[in-house]
Amino acid sequence: MMDVNQFNQLFEGFANTKIGVVGDIMLDTYWWGGVDRISPEAPVPIVSLQRKEIRIGGAANVALNLRALGAPTTLFAVVGKDTEGSDLNALLKAEGIDTQYIYSSGSRVTTNKVRIMGRNQQMMRLDHENTHDINQEESKALLDNFYAYVEKEQPALIILEDYNKGVLTQAIIESIITYCNQKGIPTAVDPKQKNFLAYKNCTLFKPNLKEVKEGLKIEVPTIDLAHMQKVHQALHAALDHSISFITLSEHGVFFVQENKQQLIPTHIRNIADVSGAGDTVIAVASLVYAFSKDMALAAEIANIAGGLVCELVGTAPIDKALLANEVNKLLVTSHS
Repeated sequence: MMDVNQFNQLFEGFANTKIGVVGDIMLDTYWWGGVDRISPEAPVPIVSLQRKEIRIGGAANVALNLRALGAPTTLFAVVGKDTEGSDLNALLKAEGIDTQYIYSSGSRVTTNKVRIMGRNQQMMRLDHENTHDINQEESKALLDNFYAYVEKEQPALIILEDYNKGVLTQAIIESIITYCNQKGIPTAVDPKQKNFLAYKNCTLFKPNLKEVKEGLKIEVPTIDLAHMQKVHQALHAALDHSISFITLSEHGVFFVQENKQQLIPTHIRNIADVSGAGDTVIAVASLVYAFSKDMALAAEIANIAGGLVCELVGTAPIDKALLANEVNKLLVTSHS
């Protein structure tokens, strides 16, 4: 599928491929402890807290994956004026992600998912968040920041990463896609159910199969090329987008770009944890497509990347060297 020169150009080219990510960013907090007794106050385990850990989550994890591959990455989001917002900003800056356009609002809290872990398993999760749409002032600040960035940096692609937490409102979605189309900048979308059909005229639409079934209210009796082509036709009728890229869990991925379509089976892996795999897939597919405009290549590499991160426990970004090695092994022709 790719010769050695193309492979080298691609992985070196990531360093000059600017990507902007717009969406719901969050903090993932882990409280680790031991459990050796039940509370006398209620029939619940007592977790003896031993350590705390904070990680980058949501749309920010997409940005983290892009940075791990070397791409200059800028985030657009709304956080609260709180400790969690400061902590998240510090984590992002430490990873080399551009945070100057993240808007801190006095009327929202930063989404924080606190997982209480005992005996290496999740005992409980506490979510502290606002999920209502951002207000007019926050919307204006986000869009003003976005327009200023595009004018200045002329990015290769914009990712809209929706976690249903209120940043990607219908008005924001429409404004960003319209503006990007006017500027000739492709948009890649990782949707959630609430605004599933709001992403009209985007370039690349990447739902998983469950989201497609719920969003279009359809059944997909069998995962084969014929049924998946019908899914794309139904999506295209609703969205008038250019490329469908649908993840199919253990069945791999499916894409359509113009007259090209393919069902790419997954590579056999030792699955440890699927959390964060969707973030890796959209990041890798978007970056490869932004550089090459070849969706077949983007889908193949994203499929490999998604499998690799599932071998790790917890949310973790893709390792560039590991991905390059796997792509070289599976996709690069040896006779070139």
